[in-house]
Formats: sequence, C-alpha cells, structure tokens
Amino acid sequence: MKILDRYILITYLKTFISVFMILMLIFILQSVWLYINELAGKDLELDIIIKFLIYVSPRIIVLVLPLTILLSSIMVFGSFAENYEFAAMKSTGISLQRAMRGLGVFILGLSIITFFFANNVIPNAEFNFYNLRKNIAKKKPAMAIAKGQFNQIGDLINIKVKDKSGDKGQYLEEVIVHKKKTKNDGNHTVIIAETGELISHDDSDVLELILYNGHYAEELQPKDYNQRTKNRPFVKSTFDKNIFYIDLAQIDNVDFDNKEVTARYSMLNIKELGYTIDSLKVEKKKNYDKLVFDLYGRTSAAGLNKNIVKDSIDTKFDGDNVMSLFQENTKKAQLIELALNSTNASLNLIENKLKRKGIDDKNLNKHIIAYYEKFALAIVCVILFFIGAPLGALIKKGGIGLPIVIAIVLFLTYHFIGIFAKNSAEDSSIDPILASWLSTIIMFPLSIYLTSRATKDRTLFDLDSILSPIKSILTKEVAIAPLNPNVFLNERSSDYENIKGYSNKKLIDIVKNYRQYDLDESYRNTSIKILESRGITKEELRFGGNLKNENYENALRYVASYIENSRLAHKLYFIYIIPLISGLVLNNNGFPVFGKVLIGIGIFSAILFLITLVKSFMSQVSFNKLINKNISSNIFILILVGIPLYFLYFNFYKKKMKEDLKQIR
Repeated sequence: MKILDRYILITYLKTFISVFMILMLIFILQSVWLYINELAGKDLELDIIIKFLIYVSPRIIVLVLPLTILLSSIMVFGSFAENYEFAAMKSTGISLQRAMRGLGVFILGLSIITFFFANNVIPNAEFNFYNLRKNIAKKKPAMAIAKGQFNQIGDLINIKVKDKSGDKGQYLEEVIVHKKKTKNDGNHTVIIAETGELISHDDSDVLELILYNGHYAEELQPKDYNQRTKNRPFVKSTFDKNIFYIDLAQIDNVDFDNKEVTARYSMLNIKELGYTIDSLKVEKKKNYDKLVFDLYGRTSAAGLNKNIVKDSIDTKFDGDNVMSLFQENTKKAQLIELALNSTNASLNLIENKLKRKGIDDKNLNKHIIAYYEKFALAIVCVILFFIGAPLGALIKKGGIGLPIVIAIVLFLTYHFIGIFAKNSAEDSSIDPILASWLSTIIMFPLSIYLTSRATKDRTLFDLDSILSPIKSILTKEVAIAPLNPNVFLNERSSDYENIKGYSNKKLIDIVKNYRQYDLDESYRNTSIKILESRGITKEELRFGGNLKNENYENALRYVASYIENSRLAHKLYFIYIIPLISGLVLNNNGFPVFGKVLIGIGIFSAILFLITLVKSFMSQVSFNKLINKNISSNIFILILVGIPLYFLYFNFYKKKMKEDLKQIR
C-alpha cells in the first residue's frame, strides 16, 4: 500500500468509526424510546436489558452503515478539497479516481462483509429479538395498572380503571374487568364496579383485587351452536363486594430464553428464504387449483347428465331462455332460487378466497423483499461511496456542517423511496423485486453523474449546458466588444491637445475609467501613449491595477449575463403561460389529449423559466455586490412581481443596472 492510499484510508477510518459510533448511539437511544412501553415498569434485570440492546443493534446497522459511508465520504473528501490537498494531488498527476481507488477496495470489502452480516447475523438477531420482546410482554409487575387503558394481568384477566388514588395507587375508580375461564377462551365475562382496591403483601405472591358496588354479566356458551348465535343466553347479577385473587408468582414466572417463533421472513437467510418462497408459490398454486375445483363443483356441471332424462328431450334446445322448458311456475321459482343461492355461495367463496389471497400475497411479497434486500444493502454501500466521495470533492466543504445536511437529505431520499416502494409492493401494487432495488436503481445514475462531474473538475450542476441550445434558438448572445488598441486621437485635433496637457494622474484615470466618462477607445489608447512617452509603461499600469477597471469589466459581464438570461426568461414566460392556459381550457372542454400535451409543454417551459429567472437574479446580485449593495431581500419582489409580471421586472432592473454602471470606479 502506497503512502497516499494509507493516508486516505486512515483518515477515512477515523471519520468512519467516529460517525458510526455516534449514529449507533443515536439510533439505539431512539429504539429504546420506541420500545419504552415494553420495557418500563417490568422490573427487568440488567442482563435482559443488555440482551435487548444487543439484539436490536443489528437491525439498526442496516440504517446506520449506508448513512455512515455516505456522510464519511462527503466529510473526508470535502475536507481534502477544502484544504487544497486535492489540488496538491492533481499537481502531481493524481486524479480523483486514483485517490478513490484504495478506499474503493476497502468499501468493496465492507460491502461483501455487509452481505454476510445481513444474511447470517441479522436473521439470528431478529429471531432472538422477536422472542425476547414476546417474553418481556408476558412479565407484569404487581401494581402495573395504568389508568385509562386495558391492562392484561396474566392470561385470564384484563382490567381498566378510570382513575387511581392512594399513596400506592391502590384505590381504583370505575373498574371494568374482562375475565376468561381458560387461556384460549373468549372474554365472555364482564364485571363493572364503581370502586375497587388492590391489596398486596410483602411476604405473599398473591394480589387481592376487591370490587365494590357493581354488576356481573356472563355470556353462556351452549353446546348447540345455533342456540349460541341466535338466543345469546347470559346471566347477570349485582354485588356489593367481590374479591379476586391473582397469583403473581405465575405471572412473573417468565422464561426469557423461550424461543417459540421461528418462521418470520426477517429471521431467514438467503437459502431459507429461497426455500420458503418456492413453498409459498407452490401453496399459492394449490389454492388456485382448489378454488377452481370448488367453483366447478358448485356449478353441478358434472351431475347434469345424471339428472336429465335423455328420452324426454328429443331435440337440442335452441331457445333464448331455458325457463321456457318448464311449464309450472313453482318449478321456475325453484330454479331461480337455486341459481341465486348457487351464485351467492360462489360469490361468498370468491370473496373469502380473495381476502385469504391478499394475506398470502402479502406474506410472499415480504419474503421476496427480504431476499433481495440483502443483496441491495451490499451494493448500495458501494453506490453511496461513489456519491459521497465526488460530492465532497465538488462542494469543497468538510467538517460537520454542510456535509451533514447534504448526507441526511440524500439518505432520507434513499430511505423513504425504499420504504414507499416496499409498502406498495406488499399489496402487489408494484413488483416486490423492483421494490427491493428501486432506491438503489435511483441512486446509481446519481453516483455516475457525480463521479463524472468531479473527475472533469466541473461544477455540481451545469445549467448552461441545458440552456445553451435553447438560448441559441430563442435569443442572441450578448457580447462585450473587445478593445481595439490601434485607434488613436488625431494629433492635430483639439481633443489631443487637451489630453496632452493633463497630469499623469488624470491620464491614468482616463485609461482606467474611460467608459464611465462616455469616451471611446481612442482616448484610452492616446492616454496610454502619452504616459509611455512620460516613462510610465503598460506593465507598470497593469501591475498597479490601472490598465483597466476590473470591477467595471466584471460588472459588464454581469450585466451581459443578466440581459441574456432575462431575455430568455422573458420569452419563456410567454411560452409557458400561453400553452398552460390553453391546455387547461382544452382539457376541460372535450380535448383532454391535446390539452394534456399543451399542459406538459407549459410545465416544462415553466421549469426552464424558473431556472433562467434564478440565473438572471444571481447575476443581478453579483453586480450589486460590486457597488456595495445587497439585494438578496429582493427575492420576495422577484417572487411576487417577477414571476407573474416578469416583463415589467426585467425592463425596470435592466435600465437600473445600466445607470449603476456609471458609479463604478
């Protein structure tokens, strides 16, 4: 490894580790806050909390690692550019790609490690994390009854209280209790009491719940299902005092190492996901085949020949209505009722199958997304590096200011596109494979673009390359006439005699500011000639900054740029207004296709108009800085007046800038 590669790698690793640790801490604290309801008030041991944090960390790394690579790349390469280290590298013939090469190998190795991490570590962590959360949810402390919500105590009791009072919160008001007979039974027993009291003893694991002034209702469950659904029998009674005893030893006796759930898509590796996806597809095909078989069976098509007496039908039926074969109205009514019942039964079957199909499709899509996400995560690490490194070189800003803002914006764009795509893919709105790769696909062209711009030492955005073809069509270039050094005053003229009598200071002022005095080039050239005859050379004038007025020349360029962009914006203003209004009118009056085409042209022209408007305003701001004026606040005038009435704005400031030119010395 060469010294340069070692230096870049060490610098990057220092930043990478620092950023990674900070982001991990932030995201872990966010996860603790997210799951605080599951952890608080459970009297959990320290080792359980540590397990919780260890198991939640791998899923956080999926978010933290891409952001760390992006942010570290922007910070490191931005710092190199800001401190002119890239300039030093380029002066020795080292390009940006050469500077990125050694670090690129490291990122490639990191992406491979990331894939194996996502394929092996994360599924195992998800397996342990899910089961640990499930076990933590079972653990309830003796007095953990929050007011205003149902609190499950054990497997058999759900209790809700309106308010609590007392030094230990033992006095309860408006108590509602749902009680089960067995763990798998429904909430068929409801007890409502005006007040209640919780009594616990330090030497006992039994919690005593006393209810006062209430009533008790229980739904009876007859063995006959019809009686259960139609009659809905129940018993009801009132009480002055009712006592429950709750065994807290059984409630708190939770095995945190119990691992029952093993089949979630996030807990599977590539091999297991591939096998599960194939199994789900086979099961899906079986469900389709079963639906076809059931629907065919409901048509009774197979038994038609058995129910028809062939001898009674001599010829083939050619009528329009099969009902004409039956003479009796009762038979017709029976036939219609039979057809309706069969149709309704088939529709109910299809509706139920569609609901089941939606659940199965969602499950299958989640497995497919989880499968391809592991590959996408590894590849996006490389892509984000090729976004961050050239972007840092382009913005030429290191540290924790602007790079953090840019990195967060880019990462949130990547992350939210991924979330939106995956959520849409769950109900098959988009293909789940595309959803897994969509954010990566969108980021890939951006990495190519930024790397290309940084390699060629171009600016981040080159709007002129977009606007130049349009300018060549719609407007003429505003050029500044070059100086003609061969034009002089006639030595016999009175003007020459007047200039010849000027002092050196006055002649230098003419050379530098002849445009402000409305003089032509002959006066400037003649003044230089007279100064040379007096021993003051052009080189002395140049080194003294007196051969030309740099501020004025720059101001001329800004004015020319303003006029050029403003003329283009002025024409684009009408180009977007007319098609947009015409398109809206046609779209609402029976010509939707043509109207939408005009609306599209109008929107595209409006975007170009805004770009040229911004460019002309920036030229205007730069011009006013030369005359010590700050017009940044004029952005509000630009929005309020410039956009809707640009032809007035353009002409006013064009005239004003030409007047202000005379103030530059």
